[in-house]
Amino acid sequence: MTDVLDNFKTAQRASWAHFAPLQAHTTEPAARLVKYAGIERGHRVLDVACGTGVVSVTAARLGAQVTGLDLTPELLLAARENARIAAVDVDWHEGDAEALPFDANSFDVVVSQYGHIFAPRPDVTIAEMLRVLKPGGVIAFSTWPPELYVGRVFALTGRYMPPPPPGVSPPAQWGDPALIRERLGDRVRDLRFDRATMLIPVLSVAHHREAFEKTAGPVIRLVEMLSGTDPVKLDAFRAEIEALTAEYYADNVLRQDYLMTRAIKS
Repeated sequence: MTDVLDNFKTAQRASWAHFAPLQAHTTEPAARLVKYAGIERGHRVLDVACGTGVVSVTAARLGAQVTGLDLTPELLLAARENARIAAVDVDWHEGDAEALPFDANSFDVVVSQYGHIFAPRPDVTIAEMLRVLKPGGVIAFSTWPPELYVGRVFALTGRYMPPPPPGVSPPAQWGDPALIRERLGDRVRDLRFDRATMLIPVLSVAHHREAFEKTAGPVIRLVEMLSGTDPVKLDAFRAEIEALTAEYYADNVLRQDYLMTRAIKS
């Protein structure tokens, strides 16, 4: 089982290496998450699955002491460059959300923006995030509800992919408040949720689909697989994802609604 999970994570690491062009879309939501988490000057903050560091840099610009961790080294290169341009110091680490390389009770705030949801085992991931958070500290994250656009894209992509290894949970489950409540359990208090919207400028539905195929990890893997084995199935997937995208697209804007969660460690 360990080898299977290691192989799964290796594939994840490689497939997200091309995400950086999408960082502009996540920049405004990063500021919203930082504000929602109540991050202030002097707070010790951990950004889990930090990607290109948009949340980390935003928090560091407020004067927080920020650590960012991600599985994919190519994204950390972009994160370091973002921090250099913004003239802020962030302590970057290449690492696994399921095995955070930090002592217990080390951080005042632990955040993740659409990142920790891709770690294969939610129980392990949330236990790690809470382990390194101080009692009374804040955990906050942004996720994709399964019934809305990105969650539906995950489900559509999953129907065309081979099944994941046993025990690997779909990322969109992190967008279900009832399941989040269950996963956090009595380890937190003052749990609350909020909704927000990301508006993405897109010239056409086909433009978005092509950009997705070059930048979004699960879609990259699917297109690579079907291009070599089943081009007819690939055409069917492309038709389906364009039809789905069209439901959320108007006036050169694609609407992506997301969920924010915030709680205090008991």
